[in-house]
Amino acid sequence: MPRVEVYASVSSTLDVAQALTASAPAGTLVLADEQTAGRGTQGRKWTSRAGDGVWLALIERAPDPAALDVLSIRCGLYAAEALDGLAAERIRVKWPNDLYVGARKLAGVLIETRWRGGAAEWVSIGFGLNVRTPPLETAIGLADACSRIDALTRLAPALRRAACATGHLTENELARWFDRDVARGRSISTPSRGTVDGVASSGELLVRSDDGSVTRHRTGTLTFAEPLACS
Repeated sequence: MPRVEVYASVSSTLDVAQALTASAPAGTLVLADEQTAGRGTQGRKWTSRAGDGVWLALIERAPDPAALDVLSIRCGLYAAEALDGLAAERIRVKWPNDLYVGARKLAGVLIETRWRGGAAEWVSIGFGLNVRTPPLETAIGLADACSRIDALTRLAPALRRAACATGHLTENELARWFDRDVARGRSISTPSRGTVDGVASSGELLVRSDDGSVTRHRTGTLTFAEPLACS
């Protein structure tokens, strides 16, 4: 049976999850009141002060390779839908792994995979969610009346559903992403210059250049050519 591991302070919930994967059943949840070295993509630091948010890692058996391709996107989408009613505005998504409210970042996803030979055996889904707004101009929390328990009650089942899904993104999932995509139609400077055309079913970012050609990006950082404005 899945279990919940709760800590007052850890370096990162993903560090704990990686140490537990050999013995923890799928669905095991690692929670911490504080992370002293929380991390995001590209080695960035995630601010995770005690009591200010939900800092978790969910341990799951690795899905089929196609699902692993889109796991970060799926987790972000499902989480945004689940948390929507707890934010001051509608929650939007940004490829490949961020949640936004207006022009400010609410949450992020980081997937780490444990390999055995050439096969993925386990995945750890790291999720950092600001419940209270941190002292950063680029960040935001949930609505003032929301508690961490409110958020966790919605978030954990959503991440499990995302982790249990198979295959690439369905037409339905692509439509739901399209409806929340903060970047679609905007000019960006990285991972290549052009206009965001959406995402492919395999999870790649689609960027249309001035000559009309479309490039596909599996990895990288999406940087807007102009600052994101509140909507």
